[in-house]
Amino acid sequence: MKLLLHICCGPCSLYVIDALKARYPKEEIAGYFYNPNIHPYDELIRREVNAVKACSHKQIPLITAEDYDLASWKCFPDEGIKRCVMCYQRRFSQTARYAAEHGYSHFTSTLFVSPYQNHEAMRREAETAAQEYGVAFLENSDFREGFREGQNQARLLGLYRQKYCGCIKSLKGE
Repeated sequence: MKLLLHICCGPCSLYVIDALKARYPKEEIAGYFYNPNIHPYDELIRREVNAVKACSHKQIPLITAEDYDLASWKCFPDEGIKRCVMCYQRRFSQTARYAAEHGYSHFTSTLFVSPYQNHEAMRREAETAAQEYGVAFLENSDFREGFREGQNQARLLGLYRQKYCGCIKSLKGE
């Protein structure tokens, strides 16, 4: 197995990387930072810098995809779960496509560590993307049990811990 781990931010990656290394000690794991929804731009950069620090600390490579796209998120008319599903679709589709194009057999996401995300919707979108691109979505991707542990690790490492999911609507509390 060759695993591509979509990374939303450094703090969320810490426990997930540990869990994946424990489950698959001989498998290749690489991080993939793709988050076109993060607003403002300096927030995206802050999260990317901390993802780099986290991956360096955990000794896995990190691939960064550049695709800042504020217009899609700013003008998206729907709210709540519809907006989140759009976000999951974009992130997982791009991650699955990158995985397929670069020889990865499986993918998952650090979003699955968050107790604040809609896991059912994420799983649906990840499985759809996996099917579309011919890669496997990693079974057993629920990492919520390690959320606090990852946050504690982030605190000890001095990583930036954000207060909102990242999109412009969540920043404004919408």
